[in-house]
Amino acid sequence: MISVKSPGKLYIAGEYAVVEKGMPSIVVALNQFITVNIEDTNGINGNINSTQYQNNLVQWKIIDNQFKVVKYNNHDFEYVISAMKVTLNYLSSLGYKLNIFDINIDSSLNSSDGKKYGLGSSAAVTAGIVKAILKYYNLNISLEKVFKLSSIAHLDVQGNGSLGDIAASVYGGWIAYSSFDRDWLKYNRNMKIKNLVESDWPELKVEPLTPPNNLELLIGWTGTPASTSSLVNKVENNYDKNDYNKFLSDSKKCINRMINGFHKKSLKLIQKEILVNRILLTKLGKFTGINIETPKLNKLCKIAIKNNGAAKSSGAGGGDCGIAIIDKNLSKDKIIDEWKNNDIKRLNLKIHKNL
Repeated sequence: MISVKSPGKLYIAGEYAVVEKGMPSIVVALNQFITVNIEDTNGINGNINSTQYQNNLVQWKIIDNQFKVVKYNNHDFEYVISAMKVTLNYLSSLGYKLNIFDINIDSSLNSSDGKKYGLGSSAAVTAGIVKAILKYYNLNISLEKVFKLSSIAHLDVQGNGSLGDIAASVYGGWIAYSSFDRDWLKYNRNMKIKNLVESDWPELKVEPLTPPNNLELLIGWTGTPASTSSLVNKVENNYDKNDYNKFLSDSKKCINRMINGFHKKSLKLIQKEILVNRILLTKLGKFTGINIETPKLNKLCKIAIKNNGAAKSSGAGGGDCGIAIIDKNLSKDKIIDEWKNNDIKRLNLKIHKNL
């Protein structure tokens, strides 16, 4: 049996701006996973099962060395099917003879009652399927190519987003990520998959980062799941161009200064820019009318800042998670206790680095 773990992610900074080509962000992979298992099958069709959707079953087969779905009743597996189609098409283009197998998926990216933490489950399952199939066929390719295959599959379903969550699931650890030109990808989507994956993608940049030794990341969950694609669409369709361009320019400067803080191993510089990025997101929310920092996220931030941390919403906002960057040499008990008293759950997660 082949087994692959694909980590969830959190945005540290650069949200919303990163959906534009060349805009930088900082993302981190976490030790909360989607696990993809692949086993050979004796049947005429391959089965796709998930612990999350136990009553749903997808069946598929190979016809003329191409992936074909046989049985599919709903949209729960659309990212899985897209990832399989793209990856198997890529393998076929390399001359591999395709065969069928069973896929079983298990997720720990949601709460015990099924609510989303906002850790990027669709990206994690997409990247997990790609990595598992490549491993099944013993094909060892670069992380950049794994990222490209996963990005193609994810965009084929969602149509928008920065793909920073894909980058985190593929590369692991702390990364600086600048989004590629999605219009270029859409224009070239009909290119042979092998050539598309081997092409240079305009504006794409992924740089692993090493945080200062005294940096500690605290994650608070406010209990309100938010739809990233929905919030991104609202911003894209509801802004003054001058305000938005100013936001993009200021965000780029802020994130580049923050990346420099990682290079210099300066916790103070990173914390300073976290607070700057929070202000920029607040301004974005005001001129677009989007409630990025909800009252609970605002409380989360104020508690952390009052206790020597730097804090902001993470990802699309609107609920889900907030983050605090603190000095690990200082006590975090007051922050955690006050979060708890305000019905904010600390997610006790660690950074996941690829082995």
